[in-house]
Amino acid sequence: MTILIAYLGPPGTYTEQAAVFYVNWLSKSTEIEAILSSYPTISQSLHAVADGQAHLAVVPVENSIEGSVTTTLDTLWQLDSLQIQLALVLPIAHMLISCASSLDRIKTVYSYPNALGQCQGWLERFLPTVQIIPSNSTTEALQGLDQDTTTAAIASSRAAQLYNLPILASNINDYPENFTRFWVVSQGEADARYQTSTTNASHTSLAFSMPANTPGALVKPLQIFAQLGINLSRIESRPTKRSLGEYLFFMDLEADAKEAQMQSALAELTIHTEILKILGAYNVLPISTLT
Repeated sequence: MTILIAYLGPPGTYTEQAAVFYVNWLSKSTEIEAILSSYPTISQSLHAVADGQAHLAVVPVENSIEGSVTTTLDTLWQLDSLQIQLALVLPIAHMLISCASSLDRIKTVYSYPNALGQCQGWLERFLPTVQIIPSNSTTEALQGLDQDTTTAAIASSRAAQLYNLPILASNINDYPENFTRFWVVSQGEADARYQTSTTNASHTSLAFSMPANTPGALVKPLQIFAQLGINLSRIESRPTKRSLGEYLFFMDLEADAKEAQMQSALAELTIHTEILKILGAYNVLPISTLT
C-alpha cells in the first residue's frame, strides 16, 4: 500500500524532517510505503487531507519556546473530518544560513515567524539593525539565497546541506531546550496502521466553544476533569472569529478518549459547551524512538 503525506515545504523544513522520520517508521513497522508531498502553507496541507488529495498530513502544533502554532489549531477547528493519529516531538536547532562573509554584511533575515521568535534574543544581540522578514516556511528563502550576499535565513543544518549553502552561525535559538510537537493527521476515525501501538492512547485533544460568556463558564468544564482525576496538560484559547471577546478552547488531556472515565467526562462536557470536537486520541513519541 502506498500513501501520500502532505507537509509544509519546500523540502528542508522541520516539518519535512519530522515527516521523514515518520515515513521511516512506517516502512520499518508496516507494509505501508509513503510519498511526501510539499505544500506552501500548513492550512493547505491539512486541506489536502480533508479534500482527499493526501492520506495524512504532518503539521506543527506547539513549540517549547514560542507556544502554539495557531494556524494548525484554527484549521483543525474548521475541518470537521480530520483526526489526530500520532504526535511526534522533534528537537530544534536553528542555524543562520548565508553566503555573507560576516555577520556585519547581513541586511535582511528571513524565516518562518515561529522560528524568528525562537531566535529573537540572538538577533537583537548580534544583528540589531537588520530587517526581519517573515516567510511561509524556514526554507522558502533558501531558494536563491546564493544570489544575495546581504541576505540570511534561519533554518536547520539539514536544510543548509540540501541547498548546499554555508552556515554562518550555529544553534542560534535563545534556549537550548527547544522542541516542536507535530501531529500526524488523517481523515476520519483513528487507523491503527498509522499508529505505533494498538494499546490505549496516552493523550486526547479536544476543542469546544461556550454557549455564553458568563462568570464561571470555563470553570465547569475544568472541574469535570479535575474531579475525575484526569490531568490537563495544555489549554489554550483562540478567537471564534465571530465577535470580539468570544473564544474557543483547545485542551490536551493525559487520557484515552475511549476509557470509561473519559467517556463520562466527555458526556458531561457536552452539557456545558456549545460545540465540542474530539480532535483525536493518540500517543506522543520523541523522534529519537523512530530512528
